Amino acid sequence: MRYLMMSKASETAPDEKLFAEMGAFIEELSAAGVLLATGGLEPAGVRLVSSGGEITVTDGPFAESKEAVVGFALVEVRSKEEAIELGRRFRRIVGDGESVIQQVFGP
Repeated sequence: MRYLMMSKASETAPDEKLFAEMGAFIEELSAAGVLLATGGLEPAGVRLVSSGGEITVTDGPFAESKEAVVGFALVEVRSKEEAIELGRRFRRIVGDGESVIQQVFGP
């Protein structure tokens, strides 16, 4: 089962300890074959909306900065519970904030 784990913006500034802990966490997940991809996201982005055959393109940002998704990890695990546990470990490392986990369907 694959899950997309998204992290929303935080007011906590990263420091050397955070970088070291995240590096170790990412290395552990990579070595275990669980981590498929990870990365940060541009805060602004572009929105495409289609309606009645017309497509409108709008430059972001679109949400309050604290609501914007700023990073992601794509993981492959055995269960939803395992994905949630990885999310818990991530939140313990980065501190206060919000993450969203969604199952990915398809090939």
